[in-house]
Amino acid sequence: MIVLVFSASDKGGTGRSVTSCNMAYWLSMTGLKVAYLDFDFGSPTAGGTFEISRIDTGIGDGIGLHSYLLGDSGFPARVSVRSETDRVELSQSRHPSGRLVLFPGDHSGSEFTTLDDPMVRRCTALFATCEQEFDVTFVDLSAGRSIALALALSATRSAQLAETVSRWLIFHRWTRQHIVAGHSLVYDEHGVLGTGVEWGHDREQLRNSIRYVRTAVPELNDAMGLRPAQAAWLQRQHDTLNRAAIRNEMGSTVVLGRTPVEPVLQCREQVILDIDVSARIANPETVDAFRHLATRLMNRAVWERLE
Repeated sequence: MIVLVFSASDKGGTGRSVTSCNMAYWLSMTGLKVAYLDFDFGSPTAGGTFEISRIDTGIGDGIGLHSYLLGDSGFPARVSVRSETDRVELSQSRHPSGRLVLFPGDHSGSEFTTLDDPMVRRCTALFATCEQEFDVTFVDLSAGRSIALALALSATRSAQLAETVSRWLIFHRWTRQHIVAGHSLVYDEHGVLGTGVEWGHDREQLRNSIRYVRTAVPELNDAMGLRPAQAAWLQRQHDTLNRAAIRNEMGSTVVLGRTPVEPVLQCREQVILDIDVSARIANPETVDAFRHLATRLMNRAVWERLE
């Protein structure tokens, strides 16, 4: 099964990019060939998350994704994460058959303000090339109702990608404001569904290709250090948020998974390795959450349940 995975969020700071990078890493560790396209054109930081210092804020020389989509370069640069990362442990952590390739954005790029047919054709050609070469392609979109979102929806509607399996992941933090924002990104007039229909997608098919990822969810059963009143208050808020998620059509049946609060990621966006857990730097629950998300992403039954 060849999969295009679009990572989206209505707000910044949801953990969209770092969670997607970690999912991509763990899928490569299962032996899959994985591409990661940094479509966050105004802030291309995937290189920093993979600890490739020379492209930590995008690549220079006009060879990134932004330049390619504008037609200024013939094909975008690609970087082998394990060959180019500055982190020794990441370079040595590999599956014999797995690959992880980053297509970085341009260092001097910016968000697009218009979308034209040549850009759609170039984007379609890029997705089709990735489909032929990789098992899974992550497309990390700019936050909100961006041109990147419209570009992805227009390209996936093309005849060239008619047989391609597309998955949409909507990331949101576990707060009332982020739940409402996640619902708006999908269901508002210019959200995923509305924009998709404008480009020719079937609304129900597109809706069934969407799952939600809850990030930075506190573990309520680990109340050490909390006063009884604090623990009780947190439980009430959690229950309130669950009801809000259901009202906003984001209940458990359409949730791919969740990630816990992770102190490492609050200080530094990075791929969390087993060695980080062994050294007691990162929590094992965080790695388990990334692996769980990656496994469910590739599990056809998780997606067919609503189809």
